[in-house]
Amino acid sequence: MTAATYQEIADDNGRVYRVGESPHDIMGRSRSWMVWLPWIAMMAVSVFEYGWGAVEGTLEEKYGWTLSDAFWLASIWAVFQAGVAFPAGRLRERNVVSAKTAMLLGAVFSGIGYFTIAHSGNLTLAFIGYSVLGGTGAGLVYATCINMVGKWYPEKRGARTGFVNGGFAYGSVPFIYLFSAFLGHENVTGVLDGIGLYMLIVVGVCGFLFKDPPKSWWPKEVDPISWAKGKIGVKSLAKNPPAVRQFTPMEAIRTGMLPLMWVCLVIIGGVSLFGINFQVPFAKESHFGAFVAASSAGVLAIVNGTGRAVVGWASDKIGRKQTLTLVLVIAAGAQFGVLYAGNTHNLVLFMVFAFLTGFGGGAFYPLFAALVPDYFGENNNASNYGLVYSAKLVGGVGGGGLAAGVISAWGYTGAYVLAGCIALLSAGLTLFLRQPGRPRHQLAETELVARPSAAAGG
Repeated sequence: MTAATYQEIADDNGRVYRVGESPHDIMGRSRSWMVWLPWIAMMAVSVFEYGWGAVEGTLEEKYGWTLSDAFWLASIWAVFQAGVAFPAGRLRERNVVSAKTAMLLGAVFSGIGYFTIAHSGNLTLAFIGYSVLGGTGAGLVYATCINMVGKWYPEKRGARTGFVNGGFAYGSVPFIYLFSAFLGHENVTGVLDGIGLYMLIVVGVCGFLFKDPPKSWWPKEVDPISWAKGKIGVKSLAKNPPAVRQFTPMEAIRTGMLPLMWVCLVIIGGVSLFGINFQVPFAKESHFGAFVAASSAGVLAIVNGTGRAVVGWASDKIGRKQTLTLVLVIAAGAQFGVLYAGNTHNLVLFMVFAFLTGFGGGAFYPLFAALVPDYFGENNNASNYGLVYSAKLVGGVGGGGLAAGVISAWGYTGAYVLAGCIALLSAGLTLFLRQPGRPRHQLAETELVARPSAAAGG
């Protein structure tokens, strides 16, 4: 690493950009490292959320847990996984905790989560080790990885955020098949210990290389003033103009847009976790067999992950808000489709709607992750996105323990109908999102700049 001079320049809205330092000046390597390393770490911890539906049955049999016990463990895990994002973000932005430290703590806590359920069937210990510590560890990894990408790619965050976010889903696929095919009473300890060790090592190595850019950093090869005016990357800016300034968390809350995002994510986050947690049990109850159940979960995880990358790219083209609304409508329709296919024992349709559930049930996460800095800027993104993402701690209770209660009372039919209806509500609420502080005439000017360029391109 070498010392480099920089200058701070401001655009017409007063937003400041720090220009002049290359990634090599700051951390001694290309910024693409801050895409690949977060992606690998996200894949490593994905087994927590997306593998639980495949492992919980064996744990119930071995330890005598009920379905409700197993999914309250998943619910409390989701509470801590989402809840740690905001406090961790504040500590990072105040330079109390570095990205490297957050990742190393995440590695240790994630490992402890799986070591705990590998060695004990005591529910109290499972809640402490798996749900509290494991959830905190996975949350530290998730929040740090997502924010890292946005900081290093402020000018083109959509596709890259989606790519990294996708690792949190399809990274679990090998484990889903491992649990479904090989996990039994006799090898629970060895298998789960191996997964805990895998997370500890992989996340620890990735996290050791993490480094944040300076506040307001901007890649020196991109002129920020031209970029902000829509003269660079105009196709993206026509639909996703940059934040007018850097909002603090309290300022973002006062705009009303951050609370609206939070409510939307509470609703759709619960629906997503419901699909992840209960698709395998519903497939088995629909008499599709263990392999088909595992395959439907694998399809859900693969499409959930790859769909995040696709919508990140699409949102750069057609707009973050528009893409988000479309994804939530798809998620709502998929709930009704899975229910119909399961009740009619139609295997082909079940796999089709498992595909759509996977897409709709995960693609909204990178859209929120990109929408927050689009609306509120990058400097406080760890805190601002942490506040929005904390909605998952409420949705997690709804999609896990409460959903198990709904299934017990109303059956899978009542649960899937409820999930589809509230997903539609979330889609409707996104129509009220708007970027804070930007006059309408500036949006119109951006679109006017974009049109001639698009026409010139053929």
